[in-house]
Amino acid sequence: MERHQKEIEALRGELEDYRKEKEQIRQVIGAIGGAGYDKREKILNFIFVFLLCTIFTSDLLRHFGEFKIPYVTAMLSLEIGVLLVSVKIIWMIHKQTKVEHFQFWILNSIEFRLNAISKKLSQMEKKNSKDKDSP
Repeated sequence: MERHQKEIEALRGELEDYRKEKEQIRQVIGAIGGAGYDKREKILNFIFVFLLCTIFTSDLLRHFGEFKIPYVTAMLSLEIGVLLVSVKIIWMIHKQTKVEHFQFWILNSIEFRLNAISKKLSQMEKKNSKDKDSP
């Protein structure tokens, strides 16, 4: 009976460790761009698209209509558009790097846990074989 109590306590300890790790993972996901960043990301995407569409529309009106923008030439608007697209691409690469780092961290964590479980299993097998060998 006492052995079952020890096993139950060990299982409860394992469950508590699992819950702590689960909470840590939630915090890490939030830190690298989880649900809290969705709204900010949508706003920035809207701003990028709006600026590019505004530049494109003003250039079309400049070339096909009588629309004049003081101090902004066609070349400057093209350069601003290329700059905005470049910034967006760099931002996307940065976000992807964060995701890849997180995936690596998760896989490394899984490997570490598997190694720890393998060691425990080996120890249990050794202990079990010693118990069977002892009369």
